[in-house]
Amino acid sequence: MIITDWGLIEYQEAWKQQLKIADDILHHNVDDTLVFCEHPAVITLGRTTQAGSIVESYHSEQFSDVPFFETDRGGEATVHNPGQLVGYPVFNLMRTTPDLHWFLRSIEEAIIDALSVFHIEAHRIEGLTGVWVGGDRKICAIGIHCRKWVTTHGFALNVSNDLALFNTIIPCGIHDKSVTSILAETGISHSIPQVREEVSKSFIKVFSLKSVLVNAVTT
Repeated sequence: MIITDWGLIEYQEAWKQQLKIADDILHHNVDDTLVFCEHPAVITLGRTTQAGSIVESYHSEQFSDVPFFETDRGGEATVHNPGQLVGYPVFNLMRTTPDLHWFLRSIEEAIIDALSVFHIEAHRIEGLTGVWVGGDRKICAIGIHCRKWVTTHGFALNVSNDLALFNTIIPCGIHDKSVTSILAETGISHSIPQVREEVSKSFIKVFSLKSVLVNAVTT
């Protein structure tokens, strides 16, 4: 597996590059790749996004310049902005376990494991994809797409990003829960490289990866 970091990159450019990696994996048998990055402020809409998921505050002057994109990932509306660690595991599941439920639960496990390093007791909520703190605070959203068992999209872990933009949507279509971040939970401003390092270690452990090439990881 290759681990790489694209730094701050526009959402649509990252999507385009993911598709190229997925195509190379599918047709040229290249290694699976775990991409890390951050995005400028953007709202993305998954395949199951319901009407009304973008709320009236999106049209306020404060957020009027934030674009939104419809995507082919699962899930509903979510937010990306600087200070959030985005991860795109572009994996051929035929090399491990061709089971999307297993893949989603494994991503959740890796994030939960990484958050424990920062003294955050995170967990799953039955019936809801993602990683949670307490009974109602989502710290990591997950949404994927899979074609011929090659995955794209992935997770968005809130580290120190501005959570105000989430007020413009119904996050993941869930009305009665909120969002949080590592900073909000701990009061400590951990850097993206610090968190990326721990998430990388957890992915290697959870997915039992024996050969890892770190490629062009920024600090």
